[in-house]
Amino acid sequence: MIIADTPQKIDLYRMHVLHKMLKLEMLGIKFKSGMPTAYSAIKKEYNLKGSRQKIYDIMTDIINTIQQQEGEA
Repeated sequence: MIIADTPQKIDLYRMHVLHKMLKLEMLGIKFKSGMPTAYSAIKKEYNLKGSRQKIYDIMTDIINTIQQQEGEA
């Protein structure tokens, strides 16, 4: 079980959720209509540009980097 008890951990958890949602969108799964896609939410929130695959790869790198930094701390 993951315990997100600090603002940094909550942000990392949200990033994980958006990352997994983007992966599902890339596989063709659609979520509730009227709800913004993970792709558009990530682009807006993190100011990223590119294709779904490129954004997915960037998010993977960001998450891995943050986890490595937390492991070293």
